[in-house]
Amino acid sequence: MRPLIFLLIPAMIFASCGGGKKKDSAAILDSLKKSRAEIDVAIKKLEAGKTDSSKIKVTSVAVAEIQPTDFNAYVEVQSQIAGDENVLAGPLAPGTVKSITVHTGQRVSKGQVLAVLDASTIEQQIEGMGPQLSLLKSIYEKQQNLWSQNIGTEVQLMTAKTNYEAAQKQVTTLKSQRDMFRIVSPISGIVDAVNLKVGEIAAPGLNGIRVVSSDKLKAEASLGENYLGKVKQGDRVLLILSDMGDTIKTTLSYVSQAVDPVSRAFIVQVHLASNSRLHPNMACIMKIANYENASALIVPVSVIQKTSEGEMLYIADGNKAKSVFVKTGRNSNGMVEILSGLKQGDKVITKGFEEMDNGQQIIIQ
Repeated sequence: MRPLIFLLIPAMIFASCGGGKKKDSAAILDSLKKSRAEIDVAIKKLEAGKTDSSKIKVTSVAVAEIQPTDFNAYVEVQSQIAGDENVLAGPLAPGTVKSITVHTGQRVSKGQVLAVLDASTIEQQIEGMGPQLSLLKSIYEKQQNLWSQNIGTEVQLMTAKTNYEAAQKQVTTLKSQRDMFRIVSPISGIVDAVNLKVGEIAAPGLNGIRVVSSDKLKAEASLGENYLGKVKQGDRVLLILSDMGDTIKTTLSYVSQAVDPVSRAFIVQVHLASNSRLHPNMACIMKIANYENASALIVPVSVIQKTSEGEMLYIADGNKAKSVFVKTGRNSNGMVEILSGLKQGDKVITKGFEEMDNGQQIIIQ
């Protein structure tokens, strides 16, 4: 303010003096106007400096100090619990369904009859063979009794025996044919689906009753062909059973090497130990650990910014933000591995970086 005062004082003294050389009033007015203009310029400069200093932006941020940590990358896929033995039990001969003896969810044993088809023609033949078989058996027994008393000939005995055994084989054959009209469970397990009704036609390979083993279960999933070679048998697996609130730690049991030509996917399986809480067709999430690093530097994926020069994030450098270009690796569960660009102890800005500039002043929360 001193320059302004020095400009005003001479002008005021000069204007107030009545003695000495008397100046023209117009000259005095011009001098005052000139002084006022210089004062206005000085005021504007001071105001501009004050405004610039008030525009300095300080951003409140949150930081996370980088330390080496155990990092696992997972391939995550939806999967389903299934029986290791899963069969569709059907008839060996076509026929009309006469009765169904089981229902969905029922536990059945190997060899148990699940449904019966109409085999009335064969049943009639078996029934008709009954009297004939009894007669032939009686004749054979009488010939044996006579032969033991040295009565009759050996030919008579052999003929009676042959006729009786032939009738027995015929009945056995008819019973085998009748059994072809019965649906029998080939395994012990649980009835998963009944795909037929009484009165409709059942045929081999067309329809039947699905039985799933409840003792040998597996979790099965399909992975896209881009993962072929990236997962292998023995990889650690987490099975997340959300409905049960449980997680099973296990390993990958099987990886198919053939890609389905339609779905462009391949099958992976995890064999499971007997567990009364697990049931066929339960849904679960399969997480396959296909990468591990015991001392990785990781940051949230959200802090990485894509630029024309590469991937970048901000770290706290004192009270300023510093942009750092990094090289990233695998990511999992919202975290990404930093291969280069950061070091242990760096403080990565995790909040407040969205509209930040390099060198911007910051205050850490």
